[in-house]
Amino acid sequence: MITSVLIPAHNEADYLPVCLDALLASDPAEGEVEVVIIANGCTDTTIEIADGYRPHALSKGWGWTVLDLAEGGKLNAWNAGEMAAKGEVLIYLDADVLVSPPLVAEIAAVLSVDAPRYASGRPNVTVSNDDALTRHYTRFWLTTPFMVHGVPGFGVFAMNRAGRARWGNWPDIISDDTFARLNFSPEERLSVPATYDWPMIEGFRRLVQVRRRQDIGVAEIETRYPALMANDDNHDRTEPVWRRALRDPVAFVAFALVRLTIRLPVLRSDNRWVRGR
Repeated sequence: MITSVLIPAHNEADYLPVCLDALLASDPAEGEVEVVIIANGCTDTTIEIADGYRPHALSKGWGWTVLDLAEGGKLNAWNAGEMAAKGEVLIYLDADVLVSPPLVAEIAAVLSVDAPRYASGRPNVTVSNDDALTRHYTRFWLTTPFMVHGVPGFGVFAMNRAGRARWGNWPDIISDDTFARLNFSPEERLSVPATYDWPMIEGFRRLVQVRRRQDIGVAEIETRYPALMANDDNHDRTEPVWRRALRDPVAFVAFALVRLTIRLPVLRSDNRWVRGR
């Protein structure tokens, strides 16, 4: 069995080294592992950095492919990476995410089945100590149904080839992780114990813009692929909002402020790919 780790990278020179350091510190996995880095529309040193890790990967016994695409675009990067990948298990990893050593092996193990399956680890959401508002917002966000139940899969998600066969090329959508997750029923989505570090968007302006984009991305899927919404998690199994707000009023105020601002015609951006960094 081969496990393919796909990493789209658009001008990720500042983030890619620590991502690759963490990935190459992974525990041994059953079968072979290959990494496919899809540099798309890069104007920095992303490609040189990716190529520089090849000797380390080969010494570990891993395959290493770096694709240089002229055009940017994450969905096109996924399509190109999948065409180059040899694996029966596909792990989709953002370039600013740090995997823990057991994650690749645990995902590979649970996806080594014939039936369509999806998997991810447990996100450890990281926030700078210098950004109090984002820290408070995040604390309340971590109590929401999306985070408490199910397999969120943002930053890193995976599926076997039987699962990936459920659709053709990746469509031109905003929320690729939501689209992938909702192509599987809750029973088909598997959570492994291993963790990964995912950086929260920081700064009020960027937080509002990125969260607004994410809301638009989910609404886009509801409109274009309404049948997928039947696979959403049951969001009625957490404590009522008022009880969580009473327990942590400061966090609730920060969360409510961001959510309210998202609905107002301020801090809007015409860039449908607003990034959090």
